[in-house]
Amino acid sequence: MSNQPSIEQELIQRGVTRRQFLRSCALMAAALALPTSAVDAIAQALASSTRLPVIWLEFQDCTGDTESFLRAVQRPDPAINGAQDPSLTSLLLDVLSVDYHETLMVAAGYQAEQSRADTMARSAGQYICVVEGSIPTALNGYCCLIGGKTALSIAEETTRNALMTVAFGSCAFDGGLAAASPNPTAAKGVKDAVPGLTNLVHIPGCPANVVNLVATIVYYLTYKKLPALDSLKRPTFAYGQTVHRNCPRRELDEAGAYGDAKHRAGGCLKELGCRGPVTYHNCPTVKWNDGTCWPVQAGHGCIGCTNPAFWDTMTPFYGGISDD
Repeated sequence: MSNQPSIEQELIQRGVTRRQFLRSCALMAAALALPTSAVDAIAQALASSTRLPVIWLEFQDCTGDTESFLRAVQRPDPAINGAQDPSLTSLLLDVLSVDYHETLMVAAGYQAEQSRADTMARSAGQYICVVEGSIPTALNGYCCLIGGKTALSIAEETTRNALMTVAFGSCAFDGGLAAASPNPTAAKGVKDAVPGLTNLVHIPGCPANVVNLVATIVYYLTYKKLPALDSLKRPTFAYGQTVHRNCPRRELDEAGAYGDAKHRAGGCLKELGCRGPVTYHNCPTVKWNDGTCWPVQAGHGCIGCTNPAFWDTMTPFYGGISDD
């Protein structure tokens, strides 16, 4: 991999200016809750790092996390004569070399599975494994087969020599919807299906936010270690504060019903079932769709999708909740 151009060199070849590059590094530092002094360290790391190979596994899922991944777009910046300024997430495809992804790759069948095997052999210990979807363990794992192999065996094989394993989305975190009662496939998250992984990071969400994925990887490239994690192995920069704490509706009068005057005026949604007071996530600050909006901004309460077993523990979604 030493002969490959650095991430910065690839960006320059694609027309990204030094100014734009540094601005994106500043956005990464902000997303990671790092001081401005970290911008230079991030820039130096990306200037010297080559693209990391990624094996992206999809198991029991709705492909929502992949849809989130594909929202890595560029946005116009009027400050630089209408040129395209790379957003934080638009750097994702330049930071990563996605060598295997069932939904995105051209290859199929034997060739697809061979690409995964080739990446594992060529880059042992130097690739990132991203897992999307839950891993079924009932019936010896035969509820989900890919190329004649069970999802469980593929997960065990691929995570074994990965530089880092990222459980991306709530299904990979703890089984998600598939693991909701009565969980007929005995679906599990990566931690429980493949115990003992020391380099595992959880980025839950339904779907997960791609900003948190790229920020985690950029942190690793910069400091050669995982970011600080909470007791659930979630990065604290993304899951360190409740949704309610940073919600712009927090200080406003509580709405009593959807569509009433207080709801239309941007009132707090706690009495309408918003789980923001008991949910840790950076939705209010990172937002979605290139930082333009998020569910509560659109008038719908948080459903607590980053909490363990949220389909069972957060329902019913439209009942009041205490933040005690």
